Amino acid sequence: MNSEDVPSSSADETALAKRVADEMYRRDQASRNLGMRLLQVGAGRCSLSMRVREDMLNGHGTCHGGFIFAVADSAFAFACNSRNHSTVAAGCTIDYVSPGRVGEVLEAHAQEVVLAGRTGVYDVTVRGEDGRTVAVFRGRSHRIRGEVLLIK
Repeated sequence: MNSEDVPSSSADETALAKRVADEMYRRDQASRNLGMRLLQVGAGRCSLSMRVREDMLNGHGTCHGGFIFAVADSAFAFACNSRNHSTVAAGCTIDYVSPGRVGEVLEAHAQEVVLAGRTGVYDVTVRGEDGRTVAVFRGRSHRIRGEVLLIK
């Protein structure tokens, strides 16, 4: 990846990303009900956390992959909407590397890899409390009409 592929983030862009994330989080019942918390946002990036609860465990007693996917997908959504352009997922992949454990707080860190026109590519790493990689997610975004915030 070349540094010119990823736009830099100014203070104004970071402030806008925070406002957009706050509004999206207010509307996002799924992320809130899963206990996700916004940790950090900026232009093209987002970090959030989610504690693994007992009702998130699969038949092996580890975090169900769907919940790991959800925390990665939410970080991706906040990152790709951070510039206040309504943006949706066009596709994604996820690789599960290690299990999430009950009580553990998972952190998902999303970073824009490239933004070209209406299409973006984002990498998300989900990590356990000990720093190990739990999952690696790559999402492709597509900008649609509209904005998250109506700014005058």
